[in-house]
Amino acid sequence: MTQTQLIADREDRLVAGFATLAIVIHVIEAGFPSPIPGVKPGLANVITLIVLLRHSLRMAIWVAALRVLVGSLLVGSFMTPGFWLSASGALGSLLALSLGSGWNRLLPSLRLSAVGLSVLSALAHMGGQFFVAYEVFVPHPGLLRLMPPLLTAALVFGVATGLVAAGIVRRLGPPVPST
Repeated sequence: MTQTQLIADREDRLVAGFATLAIVIHVIEAGFPSPIPGVKPGLANVITLIVLLRHSLRMAIWVAALRVLVGSLLVGSFMTPGFWLSASGALGSLLALSLGSGWNRLLPSLRLSAVGLSVLSALAHMGGQFFVAYEVFVPHPGLLRLMPPLLTAALVFGVATGLVAAGIVRRLGPPVPST
């Protein structure tokens, strides 16, 4: 096996392991009742953030995509409105993480912390979901009244998941380099 094959094999195993963990969290979280329909803490997003912070954006994209796809198959929401809302939220979140991590590379002195990236991601997740909900499912101006409480929930959960991710990353230490 070449060095490149060994690195790719290691990355594939890491993605599979992290995706499995995110899927399990996603399925468990789907079973909890929500006081506001569609609002969940997004604990599986902690895994995506950890992968981004310790590994790469590419691996984080794979983990998030697998979580949405396999998680929806397991909870029975594949191709339902819930699936499309989850997918659009994940897409918005990944775009925000891409911009945020790009910002961190361009301006390291103004680096976003794990909490900053998480809040950015959570707000973009909610924005992506809201956009699809409004444009596809409920194109009614009354839906706009939900935007403040939904963004507030995204902010609160973004801070919480960012703190959890930061604590886990701190405890794990630096990633083991590929050999």
